[in-house]
Amino acid sequence: MVNEFEIKKKICEIGKRIYVQGMDASNDGNISVKLNDNEFLCTPTGVSKGFMTPEYICKVDRDGKVIQANPGFKPSSEIKMHMRVYKERPDVTAVVHAHPMYATAFAIAGIPLTQPIMPEAVIALGCVPIAEYGTPSTEEIPDAVSKYLQSFDAVLLENHGALSFSDSLLSAYHKMESVEFYAKLLYLSRQLGGPKELSEAQVQRLYEIRRQFGMKGKHPADLCPNVQAGKPSCHGCGGNCNHGADKDMVAEITRRVLEQLGK
Repeated sequence: MVNEFEIKKKICEIGKRIYVQGMDASNDGNISVKLNDNEFLCTPTGVSKGFMTPEYICKVDRDGKVIQANPGFKPSSEIKMHMRVYKERPDVTAVVHAHPMYATAFAIAGIPLTQPIMPEAVIALGCVPIAEYGTPSTEEIPDAVSKYLQSFDAVLLENHGALSFSDSLLSAYHKMESVEFYAKLLYLSRQLGGPKELSEAQVQRLYEIRRQFGMKGKHPADLCPNVQAGKPSCHGCGGNCNHGADKDMVAEITRRVLEQLGK
């Protein structure tokens, strides 16, 4: 039987870790955990995630409507984004949204985290694309994030922050921490003249290690359209590998049409 109070305590602990590490300022960010198909715990809106206690945590249904909340607290205004993740990724049981400094800087600059610079990042994260900008608390962000849910376990939110999700709260938090560490290393290496990227062969070996480990989640090692087609992985593609197959198809159709026209 699920001990909701213990889960609330864990949410508060993760919230404090995120706040102490500077991945959120003031009342930024939100966290949620799936209890069952129709019950979810989530952080409230308008409070610092570094100072929460269990009575702050709200319970909502799969539509984001309040099931239980103590006086003075209401669910995060970004609950729609969380619910979209749970709806489209049945394997996910926890979602973390934060504004980590370096990762958010990349999101603001419009630069996805796709360069293969660390074995750990390649194995654990794969690529971290950027979901197009959406107005907070509207369906725009869920719609933008939806495009990437079947291929990635973390995304940057354009001009906003980052989102990570996994099969446990601790794992979802670790992914957020890894995204920020990856972004920081990439930023610093660029100041030193640019990172020396891993070769395609090295990336493929790391992909194989991930498969041998039987790691869960969505990852280019298993899902990247380029890899499936025997092409170089999406690392280094700028986060656009999901559209690579469409571009190839258009190019092939164009070639055949030109051939028929005698050009």
